[in-house]
Amino acid sequence: MINGKRVAVVLPAYNAEKTLEATVRELPEVVDIRILVDDYSSDRTVEVAKRLGLQCFKHDRNYGYGRNQQTCYREALACGADVVIMLHPDYQYTPLLVTAMASMVAYGVYDVVLGSRIIGGQALRGGMPIYKYVANRFLTAFENFFLRIKLSEYHTGYRAFSRDVLTKVPLLENSDDFVFDNQMIAQCVYFGFRIGEVSCPTKYFDEASSINFRRSVKYGFGVLATTLQFALQKWGLASFRIFSSSGRCLVAYYAPGEAVAQQR
Repeated sequence: MINGKRVAVVLPAYNAEKTLEATVRELPEVVDIRILVDDYSSDRTVEVAKRLGLQCFKHDRNYGYGRNQQTCYREALACGADVVIMLHPDYQYTPLLVTAMASMVAYGVYDVVLGSRIIGGQALRGGMPIYKYVANRFLTAFENFFLRIKLSEYHTGYRAFSRDVLTKVPLLENSDDFVFDNQMIAQCVYFGFRIGEVSCPTKYFDEASSINFRRSVKYGFGVLATTLQFALQKWGLASFRIFSSSGRCLVAYYAPGEAVAQQR
């Protein structure tokens, strides 16, 4: 707990058996709620999560990374979390920054905090493939131009959010795929939430999760599409549900008959 605010860490997992324990062992004591959502892994991710004492929820089939995050946030909100940190359980990002990121939200400095691999020049030293680094820089410049803000990167898997963000942004209008991450940041900008960044070292290794080249290209085109949708809506030339104040949000817990996750 920080400044009287309950802190939750959510771990959207898929085949994270080999790296989960190292990630969880470094979570600081300020974390009140630890939740893992397993997107129908084929390994022992759920077994390891239960052994580590995590609240564990398992999808009844593979829904995708975006849907996994939706379940993560729903469960965290249901547990009464005021600050929610999304951390990949693949040990690419250090959990030691949770306290700093959560504090920035808990004390009202920012509504959203991103752990940036770019600030401080850590990305390439940590092993990020050059093609991913180049794509990251191009897409970030493209987004900064159209979104009219200046972030060092939009593509990190380490993020902290206030409860207000998670209940007011229409997350249920987003993709179930990896572009969910980018849509969420664009939505936070569109709805006027304050976004900050911290420098975060990262490491790439064989056991860490990483999308392949084909999925990366698909993600890149999704980022371009999201950015252009944002611009068209801002200019009054089009209307998209992901930027609509009447879009579906996570305020309700589960809709009748919707049971996308089961606690294990």
